[in-house]
Order: sequence, then C-alpha cells, then structure tokens
Amino acid sequence: MEKSKVLVVGGTGYIGRRIVQASLAQGHPTFVLQRPEIGLDIDKLQILLSFKAEGATLVEASFTDHKSLVEAVKKVDVVICTMSGVHFRSHNLLMQLKLVEAIKEAGNVKRFLPSEFGMDPARMGDALEPGRVTFDEKMVVRKAIEEANIPHTYVSANCFAAYFVPNCSQLGTLTPPKEKVFLYGYGNVKAVFVDEDDVAAYTIKTIDDPRTLNKTVYIRPQENILSQGQIIEMWEKLTGKELDKSIISAEDFLASMKGMDYAAQVGVGHFYHIYYEGCLTNFEIGEDEEEASKLYPEIQYIRMDEYLKRYL
Repeated sequence: MEKSKVLVVGGTGYIGRRIVQASLAQGHPTFVLQRPEIGLDIDKLQILLSFKAEGATLVEASFTDHKSLVEAVKKVDVVICTMSGVHFRSHNLLMQLKLVEAIKEAGNVKRFLPSEFGMDPARMGDALEPGRVTFDEKMVVRKAIEEANIPHTYVSANCFAAYFVPNCSQLGTLTPPKEKVFLYGYGNVKAVFVDEDDVAAYTIKTIDDPRTLNKTVYIRPQENILSQGQIIEMWEKLTGKELDKSIISAEDFLASMKGMDYAAQVGVGHFYHIYYEGCLTNFEIGEDEEEASKLYPEIQYIRMDEYLKRYL
C-alpha cells in the first residue's frame, strides 16, 4: 500500500520533531510547515534544515494567511499538528481552528491528528481551574473537527517520560532527586509513562490504519503502567541509594497553588489529577477506542527502568 503523504505542523517542537523523524523512518513522504514568522530563530531554522537533509520537504505557510495554509494542506493526505499546549512553554491550541478551516476548504485530507498527546480531554470535564483550560481548548478543536466532518484520530499519549520519570515526578525540575523526594499521597496511584520517540512511532502507525479512523488511540503500554512509588523504587535500585520520602496529602498539595504563577498552578492541577485521582488509569478503554501497544506489538517500546539508565 502506498504510504500517505504527511504534513507536520509544529515540527520543530518537542514532540513535533520526533513525529517528523518517525514519519521519515516509516517511509512516508514528509512535509514540514515552515512559518515565515520564524524570523531570527536560528535553532528552529537549523532543525528545519536538518529535516530537509533527511528527505523532508519544507512548505512555507502562515496562520495569518489562510490561502497559504490551504495550499500547504492540498499537498498531503494526512495533517498532524503538534503545536504546544503547555503553559510553561507556549500555548497555541486554539490556533488550530485556522488549520481546521484550511483542511475543510482543501477537502483532500484523509486524516487529521490535532495536537493532543496528553490526557484525554474528553475525560477531563471536571478538571480544576486554571489547568482545565488545556482540556477545554482541545475539546473546542475537536468540536470544530467533527462539525466539519474531517476524518481524524486523537492520540492520548499520557505522560511524556522525560517530564515525569527521571525527576521521580517532582515539580519544578527535570533531573533526578539526590536526597529527598515528595510522595503524592502514598505514591501508589498508577499512571502511564511513554518514551517520546515511542509516542511518535505509535502516532505515525495510526495514520494509515482504518482501525483508528475517527477514534481515540491511547498509548498505554502494559509494562509502563506504574505508580510514582514504583518509579522511585526503580531509581533507588539503579543508584543503590534510598531517598528520604515525604508524603504530601491531597489537601496540602492543592493548597501549594496559592501564590504560584499561572503556569505553575496549571502544572499542580494536572499533577493532582494524575497522582491523586488516577485520571490516566481509572477507566477501561472502550469498544470505540484503541490501545496502541496492542495494535502495534511490533514496536518494542522503552521500559522505564531502561529509560532511567541514561540519567545515571
């Protein structure tokens, strides 16, 4: 079967660059949106040029120029958007509505994957303020996609490993704790952690798969369904050093939001849902949904004990 042509929007971002590389690796003709607003951002330009050297095609278009977006979309079969939705970086989720309009007008796209890749927003209707804005905006985009009858797949990738695993899920740092670690509750609520390259590989697998059309695909590898306590135990075993643990109750954790800036409050809210409510694992995947590691057992996903070894 001929491989679909793929356009990645947000290809220089954290997950976007991995999506581009996975698309190329799986043999898809790969196009990457280059926005003229790049200006003097030399890092983004160098990333784009590296994609070009690997075989990708750069397509110039702007979100302020509807016609250019339509022309870009017309070149491909599949559009994947990876624009950031996290508040400590940039937060551009609703810009996707312009992309939806372009896809609708072009009329040729066989599959659109909007920027999701985290918790399933459809299950976060009771999320706390201010963090719920992320989920609310993703649902606005979903509504626009479905009202326009655009074929789609929503990818729920749960926790990107680099943000949650080496730091033993400590807020405000990305590196492993040296002496002390805070436990959320008793550290026994299960979450799901996925290597970012695996997220990209699974995502590209879905785009030509009829089983994932108009569905949510959860990336929930069985051996990476772990509690915070299990992650800490893995790190202690690798280092041979026991960490000093302090338990934080749900009430104290939420109270810690007071005085924090907006982005930090968003982070605390999301951590609360993951580590106290268990929002990533407190439901069964339904009949109209799919789980990626079962669909694509050929992908040898990274286990978190192996992932942690790079931080030794």
